Amino acid sequence: MEKISVFQGVAAGLKRSNVDTDQIIPAVFLKRITKTGFEDGLFANWRGQEPDFVLNQPVFQNAQVLVTGPDFGTGSSREHAVWALRDFGFKAVFSPKFADIFRGNSGKQGLIAGVISEADMEAMWAAIDANPGIEAKVDLPAQIVSIGELSVSFEIDEYTKWRLMEGLDDIGITLQNEAAIAEFEAKRESWRPKTLPAKGV
Repeated sequence: MEKISVFQGVAAGLKRSNVDTDQIIPAVFLKRITKTGFEDGLFANWRGQEPDFVLNQPVFQNAQVLVTGPDFGTGSSREHAVWALRDFGFKAVFSPKFADIFRGNSGKQGLIAGVISEADMEAMWAAIDANPGIEAKVDLPAQIVSIGELSVSFEIDEYTKWRLMEGLDDIGITLQNEAAIAEFEAKRESWRPKTLPAKGV
């Protein structure tokens, strides 16, 4: 997982609330057995049925920052919703309220889920509408996102912020103790259960 600190990218406004994970990525895309390549499933129904949908507009094709309405990521706990956003190119999503599981999945997959006020959401939408294609600057250490002259603070829990800044997913956190794990394994009694080596090793 890449470390995240400060970055800039095109901002897109998704002016919808109560966006559940089935709207983020429909169930038909969940049959794949990889963790990548889900960008074509992101908002697939809306992109396919609504020609003027925000992500169908050329100016937002390379967007990296999404500003959306409240209650984003509700519904099922599928990690694919985060994977689809990430694979499309998004590095941060800002909303007044996220589903808890979606927010947790985001932090583990390298996607900032920043909580903003509804007033700031409206102001960010207005800034994007006034200048489509404008870039947002996201400063994770300071917890500030700026669009033009507008600067907005966002909330994110300290543990998730640390993980994102260090680029640590669950495996990365475990591997911080690799030396201790190796030492334990070297001294493991023969009667204790063992895991099989990975295939091809």
